[in-house]
Amino acid sequence: MTPTTPRPIPDAHSAPREFLEHLYRVAVERALPLASMGAYLPAPPKGRTLVLGAGKAGGSMAQALEALWPADAPLSGLVVTRYGHIPPRPAGLASRIELVEAAHPVPDQAGLDAAQRILALTQGLTADDLVLCLISGGGSSLLTLPAEGLTLADKQRINTQLLESGAHIGEMNCVRKHLSRIKGGRLAAACAPARVVTLTISDVPGDDPAVIASGPTVPDASRCADALAILDRYRIEVPAAVRARLESGALETPKPGDAVFDGHLTHVIAAPQQSLEAAAAAARAAGIEAHVLSDEIEGESREVGKVHGALARSVSLRGAPFAKPCVILSGGETTVTIRPRQPGKAKGRGGRAGEFCMGLAGALAGREGVWALAADTDGIDGVEDNAGAVVTPDTLRRAEAAGVKLADHLDRNDAYGYFDAIGDLLVTGPTHTNVNDFRALLIL
Repeated sequence: MTPTTPRPIPDAHSAPREFLEHLYRVAVERALPLASMGAYLPAPPKGRTLVLGAGKAGGSMAQALEALWPADAPLSGLVVTRYGHIPPRPAGLASRIELVEAAHPVPDQAGLDAAQRILALTQGLTADDLVLCLISGGGSSLLTLPAEGLTLADKQRINTQLLESGAHIGEMNCVRKHLSRIKGGRLAAACAPARVVTLTISDVPGDDPAVIASGPTVPDASRCADALAILDRYRIEVPAAVRARLESGALETPKPGDAVFDGHLTHVIAAPQQSLEAAAAAARAAGIEAHVLSDEIEGESREVGKVHGALARSVSLRGAPFAKPCVILSGGETTVTIRPRQPGKAKGRGGRAGEFCMGLAGALAGREGVWALAADTDGIDGVEDNAGAVVTPDTLRRAEAAGVKLADHLDRNDAYGYFDAIGDLLVTGPTHTNVNDFRALLIL
């Protein structure tokens, strides 16, 4: 998705779905790197400028940097992004940064190869050199370099188990940092004595750079003991030798105050709150009051959907706590705990946006005048080809008419199948940015 010229705002009353899709596009466009990166770029150094990066926004961040960096200043490097997430190259834009693709959310050999190459590029740097690190959500999977004693297959298994456990992003990334040779500040340490400037797009509640993509260039305050506690909490096994190294502290990450980070800078160039505020401004421009609940909402997706549904019903029925018509916006990163597959039932499909919409639809129970959209701002809900889904006043009625039961699809985490059956998937393709969950409820 690329910035566009101003477009007419759909009327919320006559075209509610189109209105919500407009707000989503506004939110995404606010998070595109070309619009914000320039303000954070340092001057070219005395030596060379090396670009390293990983994340679902990596392709667009690299292209933005190529467009903004002085044409006569040297620029080279390597950035890894998700398969299919390299945007079309603008006409006339010279290619100076190599882009490669790898798997997300479960790492693959291509991601491991890219991480090895990125680490190798740090060799021979001097104090006169500058390293520009382009980091965005998804980098944890894309920048995979297992700790000694772990194989790629081990990392794939652990990652899958974490994703299915219901662990929140901070917990997952704590484990990832301590089981990696490049995350948790280790990439920055490898760049010494060069100066490191990190430009990041936040996809995590709180916008903590140490959590975004498992913080490869910033200090890590968590401990090996924390990673062990998380592994034990979710009953995830690691090889005995690796567990012993965690227990001994041998896999500890560089900490705040470590001299290796002296002189380094980190800038968050786009964040969820900015996108929510942009969507709120767009709604108000259309004459609809907007309320941003929070950009840090976490929890089980379907349960967060139920809470949003209760709030929307209150507004619809009683005009409290907000007067209608209005839009309620929220962001953050919810989770989906995968239910055990029932005998004879197909494996469910879908991500946290769709799961939220199923919980919301059930809570709304067909309430008239309430429409909603939930989508991931990267354009991919989980591993599917949809960004999210739309909920309408007649969602449940149309689903029942199509022979689709909400309870069945909730039981097997099959949001994709549920909303596909009634034509209410939101499909955008990759947006080339990522500020995580976007949710908008329109109450008329």
